[in-house]
Amino acid sequence: MRKKTEIQDMDRGIYDERNPFTYRKKTEQGLNESIVRQISAEKNEPAWMLEKRLEALKIFNEKENPSWGPDLSEVDMDKVITYIRPDADLAADWNDVPEEIRSTFDKLGIPEAEKEAMLSGVGAQYDSEVVYHSIQQHLLDQGVIYTDFETGLHEYEDIVKEYFGKCINPSLHKYAALHYAVWSGGSFVYVPEGVDVDVPLQSYFRLNAPGAGQFEHTLIIIEKGAKCHFIEGCSAPKYNALNLHAGAVELFVKDDATLRYSTIENWSRNMYNLNTKRAIVGKNGKIQWVSGSFGSKVSMLYPMSVLAGDGAQNEYTGISFAGAGQNIDTGAQVIHAANDTKSSIQSKSISKGGGIGVYRGLVKVADDAKHTKSTVSCESLMLDDLSRQDTIPAIDIHNRDVDFGHEAKIGRISDEVIFYLMTRGIPEEEARATVVRGFADPIAKELPLEYAVEMNNLISLELEGSIG
Repeated sequence: MRKKTEIQDMDRGIYDERNPFTYRKKTEQGLNESIVRQISAEKNEPAWMLEKRLEALKIFNEKENPSWGPDLSEVDMDKVITYIRPDADLAADWNDVPEEIRSTFDKLGIPEAEKEAMLSGVGAQYDSEVVYHSIQQHLLDQGVIYTDFETGLHEYEDIVKEYFGKCINPSLHKYAALHYAVWSGGSFVYVPEGVDVDVPLQSYFRLNAPGAGQFEHTLIIIEKGAKCHFIEGCSAPKYNALNLHAGAVELFVKDDATLRYSTIENWSRNMYNLNTKRAIVGKNGKIQWVSGSFGSKVSMLYPMSVLAGDGAQNEYTGISFAGAGQNIDTGAQVIHAANDTKSSIQSKSISKGGGIGVYRGLVKVADDAKHTKSTVSCESLMLDDLSRQDTIPAIDIHNRDVDFGHEAKIGRISDEVIFYLMTRGIPEEEARATVVRGFADPIAKELPLEYAVEMNNLISLELEGSIG
């Protein structure tokens, strides 16, 4: 008889539907100089990009896995395909995307959201390359650039060269180096001074191939006084093989500019999600992170904001869910490097069925960053007696002119609350689900409607089978 706390590997519906593994070109399994040169040649890159790739490869080979956090010993690059070009060309019309690939994005609702004018630009990546990209004409007329990263490199090389690798250095950690050696796909966004991109841009990354990695690079530059909301969605079907995600997101938010970066990561449970995200924020600029981490066997993700200009602000709101066999190690990092800067971090984590959830964060205040204000709130909810939650905050303050607050709560659903709801005629399973959704509600409110719906659906999927 199944124990009350035992869970089965859940059916993720459309997210686990896979297409046959077809491709136009791919590299062999493994990672070496020949493969890196092959990727660069396939993209017809300038010499300086190949040079950066080879430098990053050297760093990757020299660095060890982190000595802290989840165990990454199963990540064997000899078993990973680092580049797969799908059997499709870049299209600006969904009808020109091959039926098999288009059908996947149709089921995920991406074309429909664009048709209903909920998005002002859309990019869709399948395996290692972007297969669809569009942007509304009124944004083009204002000088906004939104394209796939490969096109950005060829058509706006001077801009890309100025910013590429300046926010995230390949030497940051082993998988940042891996990314810079084998990056492919991703998005390039440039918003000119004073322009308000009032309807979100969205890029969706779908990894279909078994035993493969996805290494998209996102570079966003928001000039002085401009505003933008960028949405990132990710998913992959489940395979009995190692899949790896090691993308990079570099964000440059200039003086008086605002960028909201929303993400729902919905990977399968054979995925190692080792993504790196960082923003540099200018005077009176503002970065807002909204993050949902679901799926994956292991996640290590800690978006960082460097508040480099006086009056710069950071807001981070995130939620993660760790089920059976999952180790979701996430958090946020803020560097206060100027005067009158403000940051807030609100993190919520849920675990069940023996899953491990960890908040791992950093707030650092430089010695010359006067009048700093920062608040950190971490709340963790365990749904059974098998699960684990840890809160590991690092606080590094170098001056006394700081207003800092930190609170952390870890607990289980109150039996009294469940009993009360049951006395009102609500079945036990639905009562527990109601409490969990209420716990996650502050995050859902920060997401666009369709992503809030997706997040609630993912929570419902995770809760299925956890009780009973």
